[in-house]
Amino acid sequence: MRERALEVETTLGPARAVVRRPARALGGVVLTHGASGSIQAADVRAVRDGLVEAGWAVALVQQAWAVAGRRTPPRPVPQDEAWLPVVRALTTGRARLPGPLVLSGKSNGARVSCRTAVELGADAVLCLSFPLHPPGKPESSRAEELLRPVQAGLPVHVVQGERDPFGTPGEVRAVLPDPAYVTAVPGEHTVRDTGPLVAAALAFLGSLARVTGE
Repeated sequence: MRERALEVETTLGPARAVVRRPARALGGVVLTHGASGSIQAADVRAVRDGLVEAGWAVALVQQAWAVAGRRTPPRPVPQDEAWLPVVRALTTGRARLPGPLVLSGKSNGARVSCRTAVELGADAVLCLSFPLHPPGKPESSRAEELLRPVQAGLPVHVVQGERDPFGTPGEVRAVLPDPAYVTAVPGEHTVRDTGPLVAAALAFLGSLARVTGE
């Protein structure tokens, strides 16, 4: 197991990443946090650890706005502009992540992953607790963001808490072309029972590895 840390300059200041790479990795995952800005969140850490144990190289990224101490993420355009160089730094050079490349994140991190997946040449997107709408405001839908990689033909999977106030699994399924794109797990927006969360993430990446390995 190899681990390296790197800092990447962006339009919002430096971002930080820690890469864990097992021998003969099955592929690479760039995983980032939600609007709290914390890479210490138990659900995000559990997914990282589960994927690495299963043979995937994972870069856990603290975005520049969070490193700078901001309490909330910036608007989508400046956030995306600062996210692009981070993923490019992780996917170029001799130490680049192996393919297939999966962009992944919790909540706000899922949004930025969906918005940038096509531009970054990702092979798939794994969304943890996609915030389809603000609580109590289903009319303020972010479905367009979720659908961007889907419409480009990329495999997309959403792992959603059964009682998520930002969008139930049923609500998320309703905006996607196939209900199989969503796995419901016990919990709310922050999934505290991480076992089913990790199992769902592994199932999706396992299917991706089988397809790309054919």
